[in-house]
Amino acid sequence: MNDAALSQSRPLLFTPMTIRGITLPNRTVLAPMVQYRSTQGAPGDFHLVHLGKFALGRFGIVMAEATAVEARGRVSHGCPGIWSDDHIQAWKRITSYIKAEGSVPALQLAHAGRKAATHRAQEGTAPYTAEDAKRGLPAWDVVGPTTEPTAPGHHVPHALSVSEVQDLVQAFADAARRADAAGFDIVEIHGAHGYLLASFLSPISNTRNDQYGGDRAGRMRFPLEVTRAVRAVWPANKPLFFRVSSLDGADGWNLDDTVALALELKALGVDVVDCSSGGLTGSSTAAPIPRYPGFQVPFAAAVKAAGVPSMAVGLILDGKQAEQVLQNGEADLIAIGRQALYDPFWPVHAAEELGCDPGFAMWPDEYGWWLAKRSQSLIRA
Repeated sequence: MNDAALSQSRPLLFTPMTIRGITLPNRTVLAPMVQYRSTQGAPGDFHLVHLGKFALGRFGIVMAEATAVEARGRVSHGCPGIWSDDHIQAWKRITSYIKAEGSVPALQLAHAGRKAATHRAQEGTAPYTAEDAKRGLPAWDVVGPTTEPTAPGHHVPHALSVSEVQDLVQAFADAARRADAAGFDIVEIHGAHGYLLASFLSPISNTRNDQYGGDRAGRMRFPLEVTRAVRAVWPANKPLFFRVSSLDGADGWNLDDTVALALELKALGVDVVDCSSGGLTGSSTAAPIPRYPGFQVPFAAAVKAAGVPSMAVGLILDGKQAEQVLQNGEADLIAIGRQALYDPFWPVHAAEELGCDPGFAMWPDEYGWWLAKRSQSLIRA
């Protein structure tokens, strides 16, 4: 069957997609989700099993959680990093497995900024205290656009100087080089959820009056410089994504701002804009708007309508819903987060639901053989 006929006979969700030199086996993406299980920034057995099972579940892209570009950029002591060459081999073990299962490994490059040095989300993201230090969990200096903390009672950040901002641009670029050496085929710059880059974008958190503040162009300068530096060192044949909070949740950054940023990002070589929302203040990662299935899809649709490829995320629960988003032209990729934790085999279940894998051929061979055999038994029963 030729490619044209294949694309007409298969759902868009399971039609391969080529971005630069990387071909995705399908349009499903594991959304990056923090796990707090690293040691000194290094991923371990947990991450191999955690991320590996999503490759077994046949996600097109398996994206690792927010990974710090410097030690100060961790949210917690348990967050992973790629600020050292010592981290490369640990990640390479994981990317090799993901590739062997036919999925594309991706890494989210992040800096927590003023939301750093806190306990896990399950513990309320409370900042580390002197008592925590006595228990082996010392805090570290956090940084931001100003000295305004993310919320009352949180660490007071150090306001980054111009030269320190430029040092962090280099830190993102260095992390991207390591991600390439570790075998990742996609990197995503984390510019959402109130972390460092997002805190520069919003006028609520960025009240600077130098070149990195002021009007929208000034507030976008740091994230755009990071993007330019990462794209310069990231191989030309590998895609670059950028995650943004389409609304910052505090009425400072809005969808028009997101579209303007997306156009600038595309001009710098970003291939997909990942459209989330919220998280500027406190611990929430989604804007305080009504949540319903696909509640963030309109953000991805607005970016795509402006001519920038986009990824939709947020309460996308099943294959039919995901396929409809693609058929409507509202996004190019579908990211699945918490629903993937509930069902690591979401893609193959969606394929079965959409009728394009009746014989379990998409499943790992070791699984599909047994499931096909069981299916025949059920028919006879």
